[in-house]
Amino acid sequence: MHENDLSFDVRKSAFKVHTALGPGLLESVYEVALTYELRQLGYAVQTQVPLPMVYAEQRMEVGFRLDLLVERKVIVEVKSVDALLDVHHKQLLTYLKLSGCKLGLLINFNVSRVKEGIVRIVNGLE
Repeated sequence: MHENDLSFDVRKSAFKVHTALGPGLLESVYEVALTYELRQLGYAVQTQVPLPMVYAEQRMEVGFRLDLLVERKVIVEVKSVDALLDVHHKQLLTYLKLSGCKLGLLINFNVSRVKEGIVRIVNGLE
C-alpha cells in the first residue's frame, strides 16, 4: 500500500478519535486510541519504536522514539499541545531522515477541529 493511502486512513482515524474524545487529554491517550483504530482497519502499527542514530559509522541509541509506525512506512507523531512549534516539525523530519521513511504525520489533538492540527511532512515521497 502506498504512503498516501495509509495517510488517508490515519487522518480518518484521527478524526474519529478526536470526535469521540475531544481536545485536552494526554498524548498517551490519543496514541492508544489512534493505534486501536488503525489496527481495527487491519494495519500493522508499532508504538514507541526506538530509532537509533548513526554517526561516524557508529550506531548510537540516543532515546529517539517514534510514537507510531504504520505498516513500516508512515511515522505518526502525536501531540496534545497549545500550538505546534517549528521544533515539532523538525523533530518529525529528523525521524523521517533517520528511519528512511518518506511520509510523516504530525497530529495535534489539542485543537477544536483536528483538521487544523494535522501536518503532513514529506521526505522524498514521489
